Amino acid sequence: MLPFLDSISTHMDYKGQKLAEQIFQGIVLVSAVIGFIYGFITEQFGWTVYIVLAGFAVSCLLTLPPWPMYRRNPLKWQSVQSEISAPEMILKEKPVENTKKSKKHK
Repeated sequence: MLPFLDSISTHMDYKGQKLAEQIFQGIVLVSAVIGFIYGFITEQFGWTVYIVLAGFAVSCLLTLPPWPMYRRNPLKWQSVQSEISAPEMILKEKPVENTKKSKKHK
């Protein structure tokens, strides 16, 4: 594709996802309440729908792109310790002892 698209960040951290979800729900809830009240006063259900759809569009614009405010808490990954092949790893493991006593059925 285009080379400048590779420089655009496309991830959010977990706290950013939680924040985006809270913002999304808050905007949709507030727009629904405002739309209901305005539609009730004007007795036009269409205005209620338009206001809720406008709130949904605004919340999508604010929460779907990975804005920098959603990337403030990146995960701290552990560093690579050493490369151990599978057969060596099996040899280093301790055998598991069966400590359960068998019950005799009466």
